[in-house]
Amino acid sequence: MKYERNDKKGAECFLRNLFKRNRSSFDKTELNKLLAICNESSDFLTFRLHDNSPFSISFYKTLVNPDTVHQNILASLSDQKLADLQTIKEQIPIENLLITKDLTEIQDKLMTGYVIFYEKEKSSDCLLIPAPAVEKRQVAVPETEYTVMGPKEAFVEALDTNVNLVRKRLPIPELQMKELTVGSYSKTRVKVSYVKGVADEENLNTVIQRIQEIEYDQIPDSSFIMQMITDHPHSPFPQIVDTERPDRVASALSEGKIAILVDGSPHVLLAPATFMEFFSSFEDYFYTWNIASVLRLIRLCAVTFSVLSTPTYVAILTYHYEMIPQDLLNTLVSSRSGIPFPPILEVLILELTIELLREAGARLPTKVGQTIGIVGGIVIGTAAVQAGLTSNVLIIVIALSALASFTTPIYQISYAVRLIRFPFLLFAQLLGMLGIAICLSFLFNHLLKLSSLGRPFLEPVFPLRKADLKDSLFRLPFDKQRLRPVQVRAENADRFEKQPSATTDRDIDE
Repeated sequence: MKYERNDKKGAECFLRNLFKRNRSSFDKTELNKLLAICNESSDFLTFRLHDNSPFSISFYKTLVNPDTVHQNILASLSDQKLADLQTIKEQIPIENLLITKDLTEIQDKLMTGYVIFYEKEKSSDCLLIPAPAVEKRQVAVPETEYTVMGPKEAFVEALDTNVNLVRKRLPIPELQMKELTVGSYSKTRVKVSYVKGVADEENLNTVIQRIQEIEYDQIPDSSFIMQMITDHPHSPFPQIVDTERPDRVASALSEGKIAILVDGSPHVLLAPATFMEFFSSFEDYFYTWNIASVLRLIRLCAVTFSVLSTPTYVAILTYHYEMIPQDLLNTLVSSRSGIPFPPILEVLILELTIELLREAGARLPTKVGQTIGIVGGIVIGTAAVQAGLTSNVLIIVIALSALASFTTPIYQISYAVRLIRFPFLLFAQLLGMLGIAICLSFLFNHLLKLSSLGRPFLEPVFPLRKADLKDSLFRLPFDKQRLRPVQVRAENADRFEKQPSATTDRDIDE
């Protein structure tokens, strides 16, 4: 049956119905319809194997590897007498060949770089031969989670390469991968990874169920899945860790967490997560425990300062002058003399300026973005002070606040920090320090309600779990971390067997 170009409506209905059918086979007419629709694309090729051959070959030339087609497929059949598809299958030196009548499977394979053999006039069977063209970039250095010490490998967009990077670090048969397909149009491959015997079955089933329930046409990146399976999608705080480091994923899997790898995305999702994980860099484990603990406290204090510094400035200058020491008050009064704006408007102007510089620096090419950030900040800040639009004290506070917000090792949390600063400013302008306290109560109440895969988000602080404090606010030595985190509900909680305390040996010369 020939498909006419002007019958667009019928073609669209035919393609839509392919996703709804449950039959395992179709007649020859429907296969011809599919091939006719594909032939309308300029990159779809169809030709006979030989002039007198009953077999035809079809594929998308932009999806297949031409070397595989010419050297492994066509060259193997050039001098052979071919009676049927089974004979062709036996002659081609490629694995995973398949003969099928399932039209949905034929369509899916065509769109993922398969070559199909079929008889145009007789059987509706098709031989599917894998020959995909794999285009990928090389494994490079992490960009958003760069570390001075430790490995310098990052995930890429190729799913199989990412799986290889993880398996290289966990070469055990217990590392399992369950593959799912998401997206009615994109057909995105998703692998749910876990360590069997360690990961909690409830966590695993929750992740798989939520991914299977996703109904969306296109899934181009892991961030789409993260937003669709998170417990509280309307919260500005991420509840699933997004990382580009294979070493971090391997460590999380060994703890009992679930990793979600998405084809086309250089980022892997880790769940369940806690609030403190977003202030923990994997580089902390490459330093001694006391240095790592101090660095974590510095990050937490820096983020707290970033959120509260400018609201406190507005509250004090608007309502609480008596809180400022006399010497500092004289400096503030002199710096603000001649400023035509109230503190709240002055702060908003500079905060929005900083946000504009951040967005401009992020969207421009790397070298130009760095120049814009440095030069723009210096020029605008100096000009604003000289023009009398803002005080030099506030310039210092805003600069320190922006600098402190960059200390978060997980980039996702920085957006939440930037966002919640503005409600604090509004409450500080309305009620002063009382407004900041009220806003803090709302923030803590919101964080207490959050969960990740049903697990408490503020664990181990609330609920208090002393056993998990060893690797949250502080990082204790490795010999103190014998048990896996309680939050992940690992089936095997022991990392290693507890060793009996050894007696102190004498020196050799004693």
